[in-house]
Amino acid sequence: MLLLSIPGNASVSIIYLLYLVLTMRIDILSVVPELLISPFSHSILKRAIDNGIAEIHIHNPRDFSADKHKKVDDYMYGGGAGLVMTCQPIADCIEFLKSQREYDEIIYMTPDGEQLNQGIVNGYSIKKNILILCGHYKGIDQRIRDIYITKEISIGDYVLSGGELGAAVLTDAILRVIPGAINNEESALTDSFQDNLLAPPVYTRPADFRGHKVPEILTSGDFPKIEKWREEQSIKRTQERRPDLLDNS
Repeated sequence: MLLLSIPGNASVSIIYLLYLVLTMRIDILSVVPELLISPFSHSILKRAIDNGIAEIHIHNPRDFSADKHKKVDDYMYGGGAGLVMTCQPIADCIEFLKSQREYDEIIYMTPDGEQLNQGIVNGYSIKKNILILCGHYKGIDQRIRDIYITKEISIGDYVLSGGELGAAVLTDAILRVIPGAINNEESALTDSFQDNLLAPPVYTRPADFRGHKVPEILTSGDFPKIEKWREEQSIKRTQERRPDLLDNS
C-alpha cells in the first residue's frame, strides 16, 4: 500500500485519505422503500452513514410515473401470471439520477444475475457512485435491462418478493469493508472469503465453559503460533465445508 508522508512524522494511507475525501454514494430504486429503512438505521451501516463514509439515497419510481394513478406495473405481453414493472417510471428515474452524476455501475438485483461473492464486493468498495435497481412482481421489462443496466447480481439460488433485501445485503457487504465503517478495520480483512478461505473458529471468555475449554494455543501468548493455528483451522474448515473455494484459489 502506498503511504503519504506528511508533517509531524505521520504516515497516512493514500487510499484511506481518498475514502475520507470521496464519500461513496449509493442510490437505490425501490417501489417499496419502507423495506429499506431498518437495515440502514442500525449498526455498521448507520455508523458509515453518520461518519460521512457513505450516503444512501432511496428513490421510488412511482414518483416518476406518468400514470395518473402512479402505476408502475402492467400485464405481460404474451400472457401469463404476474405483473411486470414498466419502462417509463424506471427510465425516467434513472435518467434523472444520471443527469446529476456519473455512475460507476448500475446494478439490477435479480435471481438470474451473477452470484455475489467477496471479490465483487471488494471491487465495489472502491467505487464512487453506485445505483441499485430492485425488481418486484415478475421483474422489470427486459428493455430496461438492455438499455441501462451494467451489472446484474444475485444473492443466491432462490427467489425473494423483491430486490430490496438483496440490495441491503449488497450495500452492507460493500460498506463494511470501507475503512472507518468498522472500528477495527483489520476485522473486515480477516472475514470469511477474503482469501478464498472460511474464517477460523473464534472464542472469548470464559476459558472454560461447562467443561468445554478454549484451545490452549489461543491463551499461550505466542502470536506467531496463534496465527499459524488460525491459518490451519481456516484451511481445514474450508476443506470440510466449502472445498469449491479452494478450487477457485
